Amino acid sequence: MALVVQKFGGTSVANPERIRNVAKRVAKYFDQGDDMVVILSAMAGVTDNLIGLANEMAELPDRREMDVLLATGEQTTAALLAMTLKSMNYPAMSLLGFQAEVMTDCTYCNARIVDIGAERIRELIAERNIVVVAGFQGMDRNGNITTLGRGGSDTSAVAIAAALNADKCEIFTDVDGVYTADPNVCGKARKLDKISCEEMLEMASLGAKVLHIRSVEFALKHSVPLYVRSSFSEEEGTMVVNGDHDMERPVVSGVTYTKNEARITLKKVPDQPGIAAKIFAPVAESGINVDMIIQNTRASGETDLTFTVLKGDFKRAMDIGRQISENIGAEEVMGDENIAKVSVTGIGMKSHTGVASKMFSALAAENINIIMISTSEIRISCVVEEGKAELAVRALHTAFGLDA
Repeated sequence: MALVVQKFGGTSVANPERIRNVAKRVAKYFDQGDDMVVILSAMAGVTDNLIGLANEMAELPDRREMDVLLATGEQTTAALLAMTLKSMNYPAMSLLGFQAEVMTDCTYCNARIVDIGAERIRELIAERNIVVVAGFQGMDRNGNITTLGRGGSDTSAVAIAAALNADKCEIFTDVDGVYTADPNVCGKARKLDKISCEEMLEMASLGAKVLHIRSVEFALKHSVPLYVRSSFSEEEGTMVVNGDHDMERPVVSGVTYTKNEARITLKKVPDQPGIAAKIFAPVAESGINVDMIIQNTRASGETDLTFTVLKGDFKRAMDIGRQISENIGAEEVMGDENIAKVSVTGIGMKSHTGVASKMFSALAAENINIIMISTSEIRISCVVEEGKAELAVRALHTAFGLDA
């Protein structure tokens, strides 16, 4: 008998029929003697609809109340699955985030988990119940409902699996594993049997939509056995392994892209000590994550400073940028939402040279201009025009020998 945590995404619970299919899959594990904890996302499209309603009510909806609103999506699916299981004569109980003792910080709409008590979950498991938990949500120290940001149900699942010391955590989605690229963009993409947590962490941060980055962080930190599988087939999927178990790895394991970023440029910033801190401290205090940063210093003693943020934070970041610009005497603030970030990732890059040269040459051959560049030990990212993102993915996938 094993303790299994399963998470089902929005497409997996998109309608009553799919919820019934999830119930049958969960019941099959339960019948084998496994203890089951199931984490659910909201039905596909529900969160976007709720955001749309909020935006009809206010130009900038209050973030606390947004969390109260958005948490109802996962509450709905948790209750529906528990109802379905009970109608099949299986003992089931649904819990909301706060009932599962998912404690977070006080950052509305993008809270981070600080602790999980999970005592109520353990009690229900001991009584041989299937425990269904609403993902994506928790509670801060003041008793307020919080949500974990987009993809937060993945994080809920892995964090709960870590707290329960589960034997494995399975993430069920609409794809049957982790691919070398998005199959919808690159028809020659291949499914990987396994991938290291380190590579998956980079790929998740760079636009791979299979797993949320914070869920991979939890799996890496707490050594949670993690599997990515399809809700619509019985295939094994991809195992995310903690450590590098192969003697030799390909130079590049995958190509990812994201169109969910925007760039902001402050023109003619004074080139003085402390200026960068004055720019990025207010951004950080607003809970906005900054990705790439590029600084170009002019001979005149001024500099242009460019950074990227998520598109959802673009308007707030631009407002903050204008305030900062006035305070420090910058010339102007410019913004661009029509960009994409394309990246190549692979542990093999640690021991191979020429990866950057090959990447830049492949993009140049397709007449794709590089706007920004950033690197890590196992990743190279380029910002390009949004309209050329898919072409860039296919070109890089071929250049690094990943085509099926």
